[in-house]
Amino acid sequence: MEKKIITSKNAPEPIGPYSHAVLVNGTLYVSGQVPKNPHTGEMVTGDIKAETKQVMENLAGILKDAGMDFSNVVKTTIFCVDLGDFAAINEVYGSYFSGNFPARETVQVVKLPLNSNVEISVIAVKP
Repeated sequence: MEKKIITSKNAPEPIGPYSHAVLVNGTLYVSGQVPKNPHTGEMVTGDIKAETKQVMENLAGILKDAGMDFSNVVKTTIFCVDLGDFAAINEVYGSYFSGNFPARETVQVVKLPLNSNVEISVIAVKP
C-alpha cells in the first residue's frame, strides 16, 4: 500500500493529530474542513454562504495540492449545526461541481470544531 500525506498551505493548519489529506492508491481522503481562512487564521462567521464558500476553498486548495480538483470528488459528507441552512449550503456547494455530482450525505450535529456552522469532508479518486 502506497500512502502519501498531503499538507496544504491553502487550508488551515490542522487543530489536532490529523493530516489535511491522505492519498492511498489513487484515492484521496480529505479531512473535514471548517471555515477558517488559512491566510489570516480567522474564522469566517455570520453568514452561512460565506462560511460554506471558505470551506469549499479550503477543500479546493487541498485537492489542488494533491493534483486533483472537484471533478475527482466521488463522495462528500456535510455536517451542519442547523439543517435550516441546508438550501444556502447546498447553493454554494453545488456551484463547485458541474454535473456528475458525487455521492453525499448531510448530517445535522450539535456542535462542530471552532464553533463552526458547517464542516465538509471529501473523498476523491484520480483515474
